[in-house]
Amino acid sequence: MRYTKALKRRIDSVDGRKQYSRRLATVEPVFGNFRYNKKLDRFTLRGQKKMNTQWHLYCLVHNIEKLAHHRYAM
Repeated sequence: MRYTKALKRRIDSVDGRKQYSRRLATVEPVFGNFRYNKKLDRFTLRGQKKMNTQWHLYCLVHNIEKLAHHRYAM
């Protein structure tokens, strides 16, 4: 319980709020998109090479969608 209170104090500080706000602009929306919109809760293939291929495919789709939504697609 004391760790939770310490973390709340740390996040509620001026520096903590600034640092926490940067999280939304970095990678967390990407993982949220993968998990909720693309339904990637777990990998469906077995083996490191196949899993990496599946991950790269999801990343490729994500980047193509970003380009398409920002009117960079031709």
